[in-house]
Amino acid sequence: MSATAGGGERWSLAGATALVTGGSKGIGHAIVEELAWFGARVHTCSRNAAELEECRRRWVEKGLQVTVSVCRGGARGMPLYA
Repeated sequence: MSATAGGGERWSLAGATALVTGGSKGIGHAIVEELAWFGARVHTCSRNAAELEECRRRWVEKGLQVTVSVCRGGARGMPLYA
């Protein structure tokens, strides 16, 4: 079991690795934090370097194991922003 931010006991993801795209905002951000609180090593990517670095800094302050990279998913030749 693993303690969560809320103080309750839950299952553990210790030893697991997760990749979350779009982790600097919204649902992706929440998923990154939840997986990391469960003990997973998490890697996330985003198109926005400044937002991603700010998130990384906050995750480090919280003691979470999260690595980041600036990238985009999608087909080659597609626009970066819709």
